[in-house]
Amino acid sequence: MAIDYAVIVVYLVGMLAMGWWGMRRAKSKSEFLVAGRRLGPTMYSGTMAAIVLGGASTIGGVGLGYQYGLSGAWMVFTIGLGLLALSVFFSARIARLKVYTVSEMLDLRYGGRAGVISGVVMWAYTLMLAVTSTIAYATIFDVLFDMNRTIAIILGGSIVVAYSTLGGMWSITLTDMVQFVVKTIGVLLLLLPIAVVKAGGFSEMKAQLPTEYFDPLGIGGETIFTYVLIYTFGMLIGQDIWQRVFTARSDRTAKWGGTVAGTYCLAYALAGAVIGTAAKVLYPKLGSADDAFATIVKDELPVGVRGLVLAAALAAVMSTSSGALIACATVANNDIWSRLRGKITGGERDEVKDNRAFILIMGLAVIGTAIALNNVVEALTVAYNLLVGGLLVPILGGLLWKRGTAQGALASVAVGGLAVIGLMATYGILANEPIYYGLLSSLATYVVVSLATPATDAAVLEAWRERLAGRAAEPRSEPVPAHQ
Repeated sequence: MAIDYAVIVVYLVGMLAMGWWGMRRAKSKSEFLVAGRRLGPTMYSGTMAAIVLGGASTIGGVGLGYQYGLSGAWMVFTIGLGLLALSVFFSARIARLKVYTVSEMLDLRYGGRAGVISGVVMWAYTLMLAVTSTIAYATIFDVLFDMNRTIAIILGGSIVVAYSTLGGMWSITLTDMVQFVVKTIGVLLLLLPIAVVKAGGFSEMKAQLPTEYFDPLGIGGETIFTYVLIYTFGMLIGQDIWQRVFTARSDRTAKWGGTVAGTYCLAYALAGAVIGTAAKVLYPKLGSADDAFATIVKDELPVGVRGLVLAAALAAVMSTSSGALIACATVANNDIWSRLRGKITGGERDEVKDNRAFILIMGLAVIGTAIALNNVVEALTVAYNLLVGGLLVPILGGLLWKRGTAQGALASVAVGGLAVIGLMATYGILANEPIYYGLLSSLATYVVVSLATPATDAAVLEAWRERLAGRAAEPRSEPVPAHQ
């Protein structure tokens, strides 16, 4: 394993080096939070694909393939569909808004009264997303070094917190681009063909497994529908995804670069399901489906290649973890803390320091929560249920329906969020009913309250249309006086 260890160590040291290099570029709030809004198509596509394809998409996607066969691709496939929908229909308008958070968009659209409540919901989502990604380090480092769970979480989490704190979005962008390349080589170009060959090819796989393993809908129609509600719609409104859209240097980059990334996700989904199906042939009696990825990597790959593929899994986890971390810190600082204080720090340099401090604080909170938490699936389900049930309707309503009002948006967030929480308590966290009925109650509340209250002020809507059209300049902070 010495060569495999060397590959992993070189990779981790490289991530820290990228963080240090990114620190030299992040001199303003815009550069620190959204990479100066100047990523071109290649960087944008690679980093967008990296953030949406995390540990759940890699380790979990292979596990679903092990359990259900080719239809196990549906979870990651719906993530790709969501990214495609975001890129084609909404990304250009989102990029033209020149904001930093989803809550700032809601303030622009509804007149400045939706930020704190929506910020709290978004913060809870991004925090739990970062936590679940961080927990995945335990699985990977256990395979690599037979490491204690707590130490593994601290080691992996500390590396992500370090490079994210140093350079913000510039560091995360650079590391995500490397991670995208490593994932592509490790999973698509190496693990996929090797797994199929080891399993005896597709003909042998079909001979060894039940026919439902090759049924595209074998996982079940209701499960697929729930994946669409949670993951496809979740891609449309998550702060972690929007913050990447804000990094695009043009409308065209956001639209077409995101379309390329979404298409890549569809291929990645199918690859994970095929690898899992191959693992089922090779190891039909695994104790847990989620062990399929680690088992096939550890037992079937040659030295060196094994290290690269494990680095690919680590890359998948780190890219999602770092993206969720900076999103969590951005929301905590800009949407909650600054609003509760009643003022925003004046000056680009001070804002960089503030946001850097919040990444460090949120990073420590994420590591601590990850150590204390056991059930990753339940935590992630709670996060996505709150996000979609509470924020999907007011966000898409604001983009698509001019009659929506601030009162309708706030009521929609409150009713949808409370309905989801109550229904999870009644039916269970993993039940489908909370997201179904929570989303319906949020929609009904938004429409009824919006129609029952006065329309949004014409001046607010006009300013909103100017921003959507890209005719309004990005607000800038006043310079810091020299004596400060």
